[in-house]
Amino acid sequence: MNSFHLLVIIVFISLAFDFTNGWHDAASSIATIVSTRVLRPFWAVVWAAAWNFIAPFAFGTAVAATMGKGLVDLHLVNQNVLLAGLLGAIIWNYATIRLGIPCSSSHALMGGYGGAAIAAAGFRAILWSGWTKPVIFIFVAPIIGLAVGLFIAIATSWIVHRQPPTRVDRWFRRLQLLSAAAFSFGHGTNDSQKSMGIITAALLTAGYLRSYIVPDWVIICCALAMAGGTMAGGWRVVKTMGQRITKLRPFTGFSAEAAAALTLFGTAAAGIPVSTTHVITGAISGVGASQRITAVHWGVTRRIVWAWILTIPGAGLMGAIFYHALHHWLR
Repeated sequence: MNSFHLLVIIVFISLAFDFTNGWHDAASSIATIVSTRVLRPFWAVVWAAAWNFIAPFAFGTAVAATMGKGLVDLHLVNQNVLLAGLLGAIIWNYATIRLGIPCSSSHALMGGYGGAAIAAAGFRAILWSGWTKPVIFIFVAPIIGLAVGLFIAIATSWIVHRQPPTRVDRWFRRLQLLSAAAFSFGHGTNDSQKSMGIITAALLTAGYLRSYIVPDWVIICCALAMAGGTMAGGWRVVKTMGQRITKLRPFTGFSAEAAAALTLFGTAAAGIPVSTTHVITGAISGVGASQRITAVHWGVTRRIVWAWILTIPGAGLMGAIFYHALHHWLR
């Protein structure tokens, strides 16, 4: 198979990954607004998809640069590595979707990419400095989300504590439209850039780019794929995020989404690939804990955390397996 045909396959698989990412992770972005019944599921996914599409054009491509050239030495890998990493991440995503576990598509892609690179060139292919922040933020991002969610929930409770419950509910049903839009926008600033990074790396290694600059057509295609995946749903994950961690109302849903959006804006500006799933899980837990500690189903949260920890090595193993299979098949 020649280099051009392999490049086309990588672009197609990258967009397929973006679709599954939207299917998997963007379900988290509509979980609160569906669970609080502010919007019906169809209109919720339309709302989220629109903001997912807009976000990459407004926030730059710092995360794409980190993902594409900051994790693996592009001089030591080839297109087989990129393709194997994508396939490993997609298989991991599909397995967790079937199990209803809100894992990180971002970390699945990092793991698949890293595992394939190690299989191809050994550990010298890994740029360890580039992995420091993303790995640290596996644990830091949900804690930030929890802390910000706790703060916003307490602050807004204090502001409205003298208002009748029916009025508060009416206000926050309207405000949750804005918070859901902000969170979906934050999701788009971060997650669609992962595939942009891989496609740009493929173009660079194939000789179609002279420097690492994300082309406009790549941004458009990835944004469309992410929006399409959001439209496809992901309802098992919605159920886990929206009801099993803690029971949500419009007031608490607004607090969780606002907290997650603020966290995602900060990490995207810093170019740190984080998981929107991690962030919204932490935010929902923080909002639940603001009511009382027992309002959070910590057993469900522990199961989710274990899935987070296993995602990078699990997807890495998948990426390594796919690399050896492709190396044998394409040689």
